[in-house]
Amino acid sequence: METRYLIVGGSAAGMAAAHTIRKKDKTGIITVLSNEETLPYFRPMIPYILTGKKQVSDISLSGTGIFVQPRIDVRTGTIVTSVDPVAKILTTTSGKTWSYDKVLFATGSRPYLPETVKGLDSPGVFSLKTVADAAAMAQRSRNTDHVVLLGGGILNLKAAFALLEKKIKVTLVVYSPEVLSQLMDPEDAFLIRKALDKAGLKIMTGCSADHVVTDADGVCAVALDNGTQIPCRMVCVGKGVIPNTECVRGSAITVDKGILADPFTACSVKDTFAAGDVAVTHDPATGEKTVTALWTNAVDMGICAGLNMAGIPTRYTGTLGIMNATQVAKEPFVAMGRVHTKGRDLETHIDKTDNTYRKIVFNKEGTRLVGALFIGDITHAGMYRYVIREKKPIDRIKSHLIRHTLHYGHFM
Repeated sequence: METRYLIVGGSAAGMAAAHTIRKKDKTGIITVLSNEETLPYFRPMIPYILTGKKQVSDISLSGTGIFVQPRIDVRTGTIVTSVDPVAKILTTTSGKTWSYDKVLFATGSRPYLPETVKGLDSPGVFSLKTVADAAAMAQRSRNTDHVVLLGGGILNLKAAFALLEKKIKVTLVVYSPEVLSQLMDPEDAFLIRKALDKAGLKIMTGCSADHVVTDADGVCAVALDNGTQIPCRMVCVGKGVIPNTECVRGSAITVDKGILADPFTACSVKDTFAAGDVAVTHDPATGEKTVTALWTNAVDMGICAGLNMAGIPTRYTGTLGIMNATQVAKEPFVAMGRVHTKGRDLETHIDKTDNTYRKIVFNKEGTRLVGALFIGDITHAGMYRYVIREKKPIDRIKSHLIRHTLHYGHFM
C-alpha cells in the first residue's frame, strides 16, 4: 500500500524533505501544503525581487539542485489550522481535511513585531520575509525617497542594500551597540561597520523606535525613544522571527518555543516530524536546545527528516547555533558556534588587520573548539565548522587552528 506523506510548509525544509522522500520512495503519495500563494522559491534571493533584477519565476526551487524529483503535489494558499496526530488528520481554513500516514511540520517562522512599538500595522510597514513582501515593498518604494529599517540583523542589511541600489536613502535604527549583534560581539563588527558606512548606509545605534507616525498615505515618520523623529515613507522591521506553531497548539505534539524534535527529527507523537525554522533541535557546540532561521540548516534538517520519514533512520547532527555565511557591503564573513565571548569563561584568540578579522574560541579548558568568526578572509572556514560540529580532538591541531594554518592533511 502506498504511504501517504503530508508536508506542511513549502520552503527549504519542507521541499528538501519532499524531494528526499521521493528519491527513496518511488511510489508514495507526497503532498506539500504551502500557505503562500507562490510556488516554492529560493528565499535568500528575495532581495532581487525588491530591486527588480529577478522575477519570481527566476528563483523557483523546482528543477534546481536537490529539488528535481517528480510527482510532488504542491498545494499553494493552503493554511493548516489544526491537527489530530492520533487520528492522523489535518484541517485547513477552508474546512478541508487531509489524512496521512506520516506528516512533517516545516511551517517556518514569521517576523517578530514588537508590541512596544506602536503603529507597526500601518500601511508602508514591511518585513522582507516573502516574495509577496518584496513585491509590496518594490511597489511602495516607487514613491519613497527614505526608508527606516528597525533592527541590525542580516535580513535588514540585505533589505538596506536592495533599497540603496534603488537610490533610496536608508537609515538603520539599532538598539544594540552595533549591527549584527546576534552574530558577533560589538567590537568584532568594526570591518563590517566600516564597509556599511562607506556604502552610504546611515546607522543609528543605542536607540529604538517608539512609534510609527502616519498620515493619509500611511507611514510618514518614525519617532524614536530618544525624542528624534525621522521622516520616511516606508519602514522595514527585522528584529527576529517567531516559529509558526499555531497549527499544532492544543494537540499532543510537544511545543517548547518551537516544535520539539528528537535527534531523528521525530516529534512526541509517532509518525510526526519537524524540520526547519519551526523545529527545536540541539546545538552541537553547546548541547543546548536551539531554533535556527537559516536556509542551509533548514535544507539539511529537511533532508534528514525526509530520510527518516522514508524509513531510513538518520541522526541529525545538530544546528550550529550561530552559523551564518554571507556577504555584507562586499565584506564576506562566517560566524559559527559560540562567538559571543564578552564576560564568558572561554579561551579566545583574535587576529586582526586593516582588512581581516579572525576570532577563534575554545572552551574554558582550551581542549575543544567551540566557535569561530572570520571577516574579510573566510578561507578554511569549512574545516573549522567540521572540527566544531564533530567535536574533533584538537591536541595536535590547536596551534594550526589559532594561526590559521589548518589544512585537510590534518584530518588524514
